Amino acid sequence: QVQLVESGGGSVQAGGSLRLSCAASRYIGYMGWFRQAPGKEREGVAAIYTFSGSTYYADSVKGRFTISRDNAKNTVYLQMNSLRPEDTAMYYCAAARRPFGGNWRREYEYNYWGQGTQVTVSS
Repeated sequence: QVQLVESGGGSVQAGGSLRLSCAASRYIGYMGWFRQAPGKEREGVAAIYTFSGSTYYADSVKGRFTISRDNAKNTVYLQMNSLRPEDTAMYYCAAARRPFGGNWRREYEYNYWGQGTQVTVSS
């Protein structure tokens, strides 16, 4: 089992920045960030292979968000810059037991989920 704990959410104005953190109870090689806005389906935001640093991004966040990891701390980060009101959502960290490759956006690829952290961007 792997426990995931997110932190770093909050309220910012459009154009601002936030950094989310996801601390895992042990090392795991495949991790991602998802988000769910009210009334919408959960969507993949970014993912990373923690051993190689390979990353994946949704088109809507490319150039604005950066996923990274600190393997010594079993922690993955999501640096979010140039935030927009449409980025408002609950953000979830997720971890997978095996590589997800091109299916990184698919929730079924992930075995463990955090409780989420709220991000609110005002205009």
